[in-house]
Amino acid sequence: MAKPIPKVGSHRNGRSSAQKSACRIPKGVIHVQASFNNTIVTVTDVRGQVISWSSIGTCGFKGTRKGAPFAAQTAIGKVIRAVVEQGMQQAEVMIKGPGLRGDAVLRAIRRSGIL
Repeated sequence: MAKPIPKVGSHRNGRSSAQKSACRIPKGVIHVQASFNNTIVTVTDVRGQVISWSSIGTCGFKGTRKGAPFAAQTAIGKVIRAVVEQGMQQAEVMIKGPGLRGDAVLRAIRRSGIL
């Protein structure tokens, strides 16, 4: 007979969701990679470990709408909500790539209250 598959988050397999939300991150780095087809936003801590990420495609935009600055603001808003819950107050911003999406991302970060 096959072994039962342990649930994600059970203590048997070492995963615990409470463990992930318990860590507080006061400072981080926001990496924005903007291309003509998509924009990927990744938030890491100071050591470089990924905390949260999002892209325009995962926010539900398809086709030519992925190139719009509004789509980039939506993606960064999703990431910022996740990291503010974990206690982030300050962040460095690294923008890579062409276009107006980098400017839109900077405006969204300024409005969010992160320094």
